[in-house]
Amino acid sequence: MAEADIALIGLAVMGQNLIMNMDDHGFVVCAFNRTVSKVHEFLQNEAKGSKVIGAESLEDMVSKLKKPRRIILLVKAGQAVDDFIDKLVPLLEQGDIIIDGGNSEYRDTTRRCKSLKEKGLLFVGSGVSGGEEGARKGPSLMPGGHKEAWPHLKDIFQSIAAKVGTEPCCDWVGDDGAGHFVKMVHNGIEYGDMQLICEAYHLMKDVLGMDHDEMSQVFDSWNKTELDSFLIEITANILKYKDTDGKPLLPKIRDSAGQKGTGKWTAISALEYGTPVTLIGEAVFARCLSSLKDERVDASRKLKGPQGVKFNGDKAVFLEDIRKALYASKIISYAQGFMLLRQAAKEFGWTLNYGGIALMWRGGCIIRSVFLGKIKEAFDRDAELQNLLLDSFFSKAVQDCQESWRRTVCTGVQQGLPMPCFTTALSFYDGYRHDVLPANLLQAQRDYFGAHTYELLTNPARRRRRTVFCPDAVDMIPFTRLLFTSQDHSDALYCIRLNKDFNPFIISFVQPFTLCAL
Repeated sequence: MAEADIALIGLAVMGQNLIMNMDDHGFVVCAFNRTVSKVHEFLQNEAKGSKVIGAESLEDMVSKLKKPRRIILLVKAGQAVDDFIDKLVPLLEQGDIIIDGGNSEYRDTTRRCKSLKEKGLLFVGSGVSGGEEGARKGPSLMPGGHKEAWPHLKDIFQSIAAKVGTEPCCDWVGDDGAGHFVKMVHNGIEYGDMQLICEAYHLMKDVLGMDHDEMSQVFDSWNKTELDSFLIEITANILKYKDTDGKPLLPKIRDSAGQKGTGKWTAISALEYGTPVTLIGEAVFARCLSSLKDERVDASRKLKGPQGVKFNGDKAVFLEDIRKALYASKIISYAQGFMLLRQAAKEFGWTLNYGGIALMWRGGCIIRSVFLGKIKEAFDRDAELQNLLLDSFFSKAVQDCQESWRRTVCTGVQQGLPMPCFTTALSFYDGYRHDVLPANLLQAQRDYFGAHTYELLTNPARRRRRTVFCPDAVDMIPFTRLLFTSQDHSDALYCIRLNKDFNPFIISFVQPFTLCAL
């Protein structure tokens, strides 16, 4: 008998907690796991006394679902998702819905959407953030894929999602892989937030010589400012935590950070779409550098930094400088993240609600913070906002932090401390606010050695130019010149080089042409 509203495959802790969350909100869930004994254990323990039902097989699970059937996969991203989809397809009917709630790569989600649509099935790739606790008490959910599925999922998803006031931290994101792309960027921003906090901690510990209890108190006080967030809160708790010997646990933890890949995916996507998401990239590389622990220990004995440099400033003033540097850098990180979302929307034709995305991240997820409410307000003021830095609130906030930000970076550099995210954030800000950058020289260099041409400031849209900067240089292969006339009759000089056997080959053609004269 069909009695379950939805099924979930994958009974690790996240899966179990999400099932119990749905049960709390009145939905009947059918639980299944590849190892069926785990289903029995779950029903006898965590789900005992609930409305949750179990299945002995996929066929059994499908038979217990109301139509259209809704099935959540919470299994390891990659081949395991495809394997389950392949097994489910023959058991389902047109209009049934498969939801991938794992950390899948967004291109895989797009591929699955296309494949399942051809089979008459609906597919949703949903980002799920908040960890095990979020899954149980209310996660941030970012669904995307086949929009026809959303009316059948909306009530369940928005019921179990975290709430900010009465607003659920869940709404439809967009077509194909949009949901998983937004989750990927969320995770990238999470990498950045965490690294920025680590750099602030490093400055407190090594420049100011603060003990762990004192640092914990500072982070706790910061959590009552603009920096109010889950990550600041847990940092304060970690710093004050004592091991069984009564000493702080943190110094005993090996300083080698792991990663699961979503931050790396964000950085790769930024490179692919030509978006300068520099802070997330540096956060990923900081983890890579940390993993070279043994090599760093050896290098520390051979490589020296600044000698005899001591901090002689006012401790309270510098702490406030660090706080403002952290806040300004955080603004840069989110500005870059939303730049990447905007570029992806152009690439894939997605219609993304940027204010709505900020609200989805406002609660339930790892980067949840009061700060995200300000991002929502910025996009409410201007839905076409090109960059958060151009919003009046954020431009003023960065301006107010700028002097402290620069002092913090200068002090850290003088002390020889690595601050990859503080420094790249400031460099991005300075680059973004400059109307003229030295890229003119870079483009001339490209033209010099590779005939890549360049545009002129006076008329960039008309045509590109090519200059032979040094025709008589001794290290250049002999060449001759041909004057060509382009089809629009604008003359351009091009270079045909000769190889050592004096066989001509053309370096580049910029536009259609006809031979005019030698």
